[in-house]
Amino acid sequence: MPEGHSVHRIARQFDRNFVGRSVRASSPQGRFAEGAAVIDGREAVEVRAVGKQMFLAFDGDLWLRIHLGMYGAWDFAGEILVDPTIASANGRMGQTNQRGTDIDRVMDAAGENSLTSIGAPRRTRVHVRMSEQTTGLADDADEWPPPVVGQVRLRLLAEQTCADLRGPTACQLQSPHEVAATIAKLGPDPLVDDLAEGEERFTAVVRRKPTPIGLLLMDQAVVSGIGNVYRAELLFRARLDPHTPGRDVPEEVVRELWRDWTRLLAIGVETGQMMTMDGLSAGDYRKAMAHRDDRHWVYHRAGLPCRVCGTQIVLEEMGARKLYWCPSCQR
Repeated sequence: MPEGHSVHRIARQFDRNFVGRSVRASSPQGRFAEGAAVIDGREAVEVRAVGKQMFLAFDGDLWLRIHLGMYGAWDFAGEILVDPTIASANGRMGQTNQRGTDIDRVMDAAGENSLTSIGAPRRTRVHVRMSEQTTGLADDADEWPPPVVGQVRLRLLAEQTCADLRGPTACQLQSPHEVAATIAKLGPDPLVDDLAEGEERFTAVVRRKPTPIGLLLMDQAVVSGIGNVYRAELLFRARLDPHTPGRDVPEEVVRELWRDWTRLLAIGVETGQMMTMDGLSAGDYRKAMAHRDDRHWVYHRAGLPCRVCGTQIVLEEMGARKLYWCPSCQR
């Protein structure tokens, strides 16, 4: 399941390459043919990301809601204005340069480290899965428009950029009222909501729930964007037993969870990686950016010694998802 930083990064990609442009829409697979016909030829006017969902607005007060879920993915092709925090030099989008060699960044006129500063737009084809599972450049990068490959639910085509959507949990058209209703059901997102108001909402909900905090952090109605990786890491960083009922977590600890999520989400959007370890040397930082197992405290470390106390990291199932935690530090 994608986590919030990825969705915000892909929304940024759409903002650069589709917003303000007339978009041709089709459904090669046929499952979204009617919806594609409605938005075909309209101008994309706005994009929003809230938690794990993205909303793309078209002229005429029409919105496209996308929730990738477990198996959804985007393919981008064409001359793409890219931010290397979104697509690295090896063609991977949704994650940072896996070679992990560069910390310094070149900022562009928009205040971001876009590849426009080193010669973009460039013609390319990249696969974007909203997790850390991605593929690289395709062999058909010079064909335009690119051939349809596999089961494409929706193809969005601007003059020079193509985006193919596969396997989403949700792909539907909504009115402004329906978008507002969808967002109203979601918990606060630090990149969308006022931080102080979001903290109050999150704290109030958690503090009245008997539900284990390990489940509450994954509930998108409580807080938006947290998935399996961030859950495990936030709980460890707070030294919090995941089984503790929300109402029993001290208020200041709940507030610090929100503030820590705010920090980690910002790092994730900037770097493309779910970096959750602090105070690394430059060498260790490069190593961590190159290898997932070097940038987390407990996630994916079942049976290995805790980085703090040496106790074996436990793996269990909570909320039908894998939970990693240290029974010594988190008690």
